Amino acid sequence: MGFELLLGLLGGLALFLYGMQMMSTNLEAAAGNKMKQILERLTSNRFLGVLVGAVITALIQSSSATTVMVVGFVNSGLMTLNQAVWVIMGANIGTTITGQLIALDVGALAPLIAFVGVAILVFAKNKKIQHIAGIVAGIGVLFIGMDMMSSAMSPLREEPQFVEMMTKFSNPLLGILVGAGFTALIQSSSASVGILQALAMSGVIDLYSAVFVLFGQNIGTCITAVLASIGTTRNAKRATAIHLLFNLIGTVVFVVLSLVTPFTDVMISLAPGNPMAQIANVHTVFNLGTSLLLLPFGSVLVKIVERILPDTEVKVMDEDHWLQGLMASKHHLGVSTIAISQIHEEIRDMLSAASKNVDASFLAVEQGPGEDGIGEIENREEEIDLANVRLSKKISRVLVLDQTPKDIETLNKMYSILGNIERIGDHAMNLAEYAQTILEKDLSFSEYAQSEFSVMADSCSKGMKLLEQAAAGEKKFELAKVQEIEQKIDDITRKFRQNQIDRMRAGSCNVEASILYSEMLTDYERIGDHMLNIAEAYDVINKNDEGISDTQPANA
Repeated sequence: MGFELLLGLLGGLALFLYGMQMMSTNLEAAAGNKMKQILERLTSNRFLGVLVGAVITALIQSSSATTVMVVGFVNSGLMTLNQAVWVIMGANIGTTITGQLIALDVGALAPLIAFVGVAILVFAKNKKIQHIAGIVAGIGVLFIGMDMMSSAMSPLREEPQFVEMMTKFSNPLLGILVGAGFTALIQSSSASVGILQALAMSGVIDLYSAVFVLFGQNIGTCITAVLASIGTTRNAKRATAIHLLFNLIGTVVFVVLSLVTPFTDVMISLAPGNPMAQIANVHTVFNLGTSLLLLPFGSVLVKIVERILPDTEVKVMDEDHWLQGLMASKHHLGVSTIAISQIHEEIRDMLSAASKNVDASFLAVEQGPGEDGIGEIENREEEIDLANVRLSKKISRVLVLDQTPKDIETLNKMYSILGNIERIGDHAMNLAEYAQTILEKDLSFSEYAQSEFSVMADSCSKGMKLLEQAAAGEKKFELAKVQEIEQKIDDITRKFRQNQIDRMRAGSCNVEASILYSEMLTDYERIGDHMLNIAEAYDVINKNDEGISDTQPANA
């Protein structure tokens, strides 16, 4: 009998956890494309921050995933610590939705729900429909597992030793430790609360004991964010500390309420005869109440964690340091969002360096290298080459994670952008070296050729500024403008080549200067080609960020 009970319990637990994972993973995948957009539009308004955190967590059914993203955004500088406080509060409210969902009495319909979800999942080809079907199937499997666990544990009501063990959880310290430890082990407060609900439904634990286990579960859920903060910046660790502090304060407040007031009796009276709903309600009241209590003191929480974790001497970290801790998290979609945002920032810096080199190289051709020669251009070119290698490695690391099709396309376009920026840097370096050769050999160009240098510099400068708009995701960026500039560069190149031939026939320029000028025109034309490739890639990326379907291919 004991062995059969154990098998039933393990089987039910397996189905429950698998259903939870199916539901959470597919909800995360379905909502993931909007996460970055929502979080990037976040303001310092505390109410908006709480709302955003609650909505995102309710959508993806995982406060851990939201908190991991917040830690990552703080780590990469895309979110301040003050903003993170409100999102973390909201995440704790949003996570209570899972418990309320489990409390719904749909056990009899669970097999049908699972069947419908799996049937759609098997035959549907559309990714979005597959995600929705996965959510439905996950809910069905979750409730089947819930019923199995409850049925398997029901006989334990007649076992004095087990009942006595459950009664011991009425000791606040023991209940909190058990709840925190179990939740830390499975890294999901939603799953551990669901298992607690199954225990309550089978009648082996009452709310007087379950409340303290529940409070501990809220502390245990912080372990995922703690793991994600390993190897991150000081502020990212502080965001994790705020999450932990939030739940510790809430636990202290509600333990006192449970011991000195009829709090538990009130919760029972709100849902008499429905222990699953009682636990779900306590979970909701705990997180909502703690958020309302601490809402006026968000800045105080920030100051407390800054005292606990003061600034330390900045250390030089490994180039992949910012990603290593997050890669350990099972919430890879959130990690991907953070990684893509960070790579965006670094590509913008790389593009800015290339733009400066293009301007500086044409200036050196027109006016000659400055007192320091082309050293500054060479230094930036080296930075561009190193950034290309570093970011290519980062993209390859992120690509191994589970991705949405749009994220995969975005990462591929980023990889293409890196190569094109690197090539622009090379062509700019070529122009700078031509300028150095002109100086060293004391070559001269006709007034016509010198005026043509200015035309080339102007068109390249305008094109690079448009690319920087695209990299910043500005709405005013238009691909058509870069296409016009690229076509103009092609036309100018043909015209200037003909002008050069005419000048050579007229004997107004020497052979060596003519060869050098021809090479300059080649580099000029290639810069235009690479600018167009980058613009087309960014056009796809920005449309993906806006959720717009794109069918226009970029130049390879």
